[in-house]
Amino acid sequence: MRNEKAEVIPINDFKDFNIGNAQNIEAGTGCTAVICKKGALAGVDVRGGSPGTRETDLLNPCCMNNGINAVMLAGGSAFGLDAAGGAMRFLEERGIGLDVGVTKVPIVSSAILFDLKCGNGHIRPDAEMGYKACEGAFENNFCEGNFGAGTGATVGKIKGVDFAMKSGVGAKCFQLGSLKVGAVVAVNCVGDVLDSEENRIIAGTLNSDKKTFADSEKLLLNYYNKDLEVLSNGNTVIGAVITNAKMAKGEVNKLAAIAQNGIVRAVRPANSNFDGDTVFSMSSCEVNANFDAVGVLAAHAMERAVVSAVKHALPAYGYAAHSDINL
Repeated sequence: MRNEKAEVIPINDFKDFNIGNAQNIEAGTGCTAVICKKGALAGVDVRGGSPGTRETDLLNPCCMNNGINAVMLAGGSAFGLDAAGGAMRFLEERGIGLDVGVTKVPIVSSAILFDLKCGNGHIRPDAEMGYKACEGAFENNFCEGNFGAGTGATVGKIKGVDFAMKSGVGAKCFQLGSLKVGAVVAVNCVGDVLDSEENRIIAGTLNSDKKTFADSEKLLLNYYNKDLEVLSNGNTVIGAVITNAKMAKGEVNKLAAIAQNGIVRAVRPANSNFDGDTVFSMSSCEVNANFDAVGVLAAHAMERAVVSAVKHALPAYGYAAHSDINL
């Protein structure tokens, strides 16, 4: 049997899906749209203790809905859920959605992260910005770093924002034969980001010298008997894994759970009470593939997307970035 090796491809080359960003750089916030024009079988896995989501119940395998048209990832805390309304308008205008006779109703799932303390907290992603993100998706304008839902993303907030670092939105996509599996993620975690290939922290809570890492997990253990109110907002990792593998509704939900393992590998601590970690899964259901093989690629894509988000981030809003730290 021929030995196949997964190759990395640009996520914009995954033609079943369109991905785009919109952002307000001055305000430090934005949103990222992931669209499947023909509709995608979808699932979700929510592990963080402080999630903000829309249209997740219908992804339960017990519910009759068998597809969604888009996932909207947004900053702005709960205000950012408005961005999904703009995606609905954009898609309805193009005849994309569930046909109910009088119109087509686009199904748009969404998750948000907290970035109100980065830039201008009074400006958040709204329906207009969500519409622009969809325009960008149809133009394949997706970029990593300080764009879209990652515009105001930061990491390493155990000691407060003064010791945090800039993060962003990242992506990674693999192709194995005709199978494609990719991930898009906005990284705004309370903890640190590790690169398993380098076996070290690459962004996170800084020491007082602003040049070395304090290690967020060790700090949490040191503070075990203290109430860390500083962590109560400003966090969450949100993302979507996309594939063309054929699967059932139960399997696509399981895929979202497996993809969360990529976050667990790259973020420490992951899935905390102060994060709202949420991963969607979307499948265009075109290629026969072993489910566990798809899961391996999904977890790896999510892990490498988290790392890529940090490595593409640039210093902004007073936060240092990965490129500023001499590792």
